[in-house]
Amino acid sequence: MFARLREDIACVFDRDPAARTTWEVLTCYPGLHALIYHRFNHWLWGLGLKWLARLGSNVARWMTGIEIHPGATIGRRFFIDHGMGVVIGETAVIGDDCTLYHGVTLGGTSWSKGKRHPTLERGVVIGAGAKVLGPITLGEEARIGSNAVVVRDVPAGATAVGIPARIIEDRKEIDREIKAGQMGFSAYAVTLNEDDPLSKAIHGLLDHAVDTDKRIERLIKLLERSGVDLSDELATADKFDPQYLSKIVD
Repeated sequence: MFARLREDIACVFDRDPAARTTWEVLTCYPGLHALIYHRFNHWLWGLGLKWLARLGSNVARWMTGIEIHPGATIGRRFFIDHGMGVVIGETAVIGDDCTLYHGVTLGGTSWSKGKRHPTLERGVVIGAGAKVLGPITLGEEARIGSNAVVVRDVPAGATAVGIPARIIEDRKEIDREIKAGQMGFSAYAVTLNEDDPLSKAIHGLLDHAVDTDKRIERLIKLLERSGVDLSDELATADKFDPQYLSKIVD
């Protein structure tokens, strides 16, 4: 139990730069408190003491503002940042290393019994205010943007935003990682689709820089295939000099 608690505290330090001391995390983080309550309530639920487990989950909601049904299954190193308004349904399954921000709902779309809430695989992050509804699966390290409404499966490594949510990028693609540096996802609704002209200008410059890098890399490969040895110049230069290529071509 204490080993698991140490893991939970460590993951707060990993994911929240505002965390300063262990005592602060233990006493001032409602997400951690809700998780501790849930583990006890889930244990009661497994023993068949369902009314007592539900009572315990209501006490936890009053204390933390976070509602987790005692039947929900939660893995290790789960982190709820801020936490107010988070709702996690009975048949939700949350894998290891997942993160939820405030206002997130893992809800159902049916009154029928059985599996009716989402499954989050390892490393999923869900931004503030997002709603993930139904017995769907979010693949490993998927990202859900702020205020999105997700009603379909999201593949591993993908980012989904909007109402209804749509896939905007595959984080496994190297080009996207270079361009955005994960800027395609934000827990607080700052996305590539913002209308802010400064944001658009910055993203345009980033895209242009990536395209320029690609052209230079292709040109270098063509020169090397033609027998031009660039190894010394590339190894010693802090920044590649575009004029060097014109000198070689001349």
